[in-house]
Amino acid sequence: MLLDAAAAAPSLLLEPVLELVGVFAFALSGGLAAVRKNFDIIGALVLAWCAGLGGGMLRDVLIGDVPPVGITDIKLFGTAAAAGVITMIFHPAMARIWRFIIVLDAVGLGLFVVQGATKAIDMETGFLAAAIVGILTGVGGGVLRDLLSGDVPVIFREREYYAIPAALGAGATVLCSYFEVFNPVTASLIALGVFLLRLIALKFRFQAPAARRTLPPTGN
Repeated sequence: MLLDAAAAAPSLLLEPVLELVGVFAFALSGGLAAVRKNFDIIGALVLAWCAGLGGGMLRDVLIGDVPPVGITDIKLFGTAAAAGVITMIFHPAMARIWRFIIVLDAVGLGLFVVQGATKAIDMETGFLAAAIVGILTGVGGGVLRDLLSGDVPVIFREREYYAIPAALGAGATVLCSYFEVFNPVTASLIALGVFLLRLIALKFRFQAPAARRTLPPTGN
């Protein structure tokens, strides 16, 4: 049953061009992080590779699909490397189109969340594992980028609606598979929903809930 649902994996979401767009957008964020940290070209390439392909690497290792696609697919590897080089050379221009890069990043988030959960279901990992793998596929690259550049991952630091759309998208993918309604239309709608939620959250500055801190008493 799980395999039958995954067999209906949407051709739209698995379209190589869209996958390359997502990898490129994520990798650009890695390259820009390297520029901000004044890393050399090697550092930029490593951060671009981690940001662009880190989520997919985590996905493949967790579900046992090794060697991971991040080191076997020359197109994906080359796309991430190209993003690192482009950022090092044209980073002033990259900074000026940062909003456009954020839009591409949101596209990649929606795409990779659904892809990750779908691939886990295809490997018959179970529903809980598929949801977790879907989330990690979407946010894992950014987490690795921030850790390697010496920052607290942005999904924790700034209370952004990043992991929340990913979790909702992965959960929706798993539920659709469970009820056997996972198909190209529902998968595309899930990815679109993740994309729109991410952009709406940025537009209206939504923040994830956090514990209310109380200041210690002052004076005697």
